[in-house]
Amino acid sequence: MAKKKTRKIHVKEQVNLKSAEQPKNSSDKQEQEKKLNEKKLFAFLATFLSILGFVIALIAKRDDEYVMFYAAQSLVIFIISIISGIIQFAFGWIPLTGWLLSATLNLIVIAAWIISWVYALSGEKKDVPYVGQWAKKISL
Repeated sequence: MAKKKTRKIHVKEQVNLKSAEQPKNSSDKQEQEKKLNEKKLFAFLATFLSILGFVIALIAKRDDEYVMFYAAQSLVIFIISIISGIIQFAFGWIPLTGWLLSATLNLIVIAAWIISWVYALSGEKKDVPYVGQWAKKISL
């Protein structure tokens, strides 16, 4: 008999917990979640597609502070990659030193690019290391 009572109580507690977890106004939460996912998507596109993503974000979501935050970082990463390419072109012909320099610059650019994807999908404004300080100086 005691087991049956505890099961009933346990079932009642589960029902109460489930009803407590459900939001009172689910349509508002769904709408907020939808807006956040849209912001994340455009921020990710801005970082993933580099300069093309920057232009898309600038045209489609210019008023969205979150998307523009990551679009500015994407622009800075693009500029760094262009400068890196110029340096690699100038010094890449030097045996060993030029090759190591090229490999290091490529790793730095790719790491910053991937970090920007992760941060854009996080839903929070996070500065990509060293890139964020330059991106803040850009007013869009």
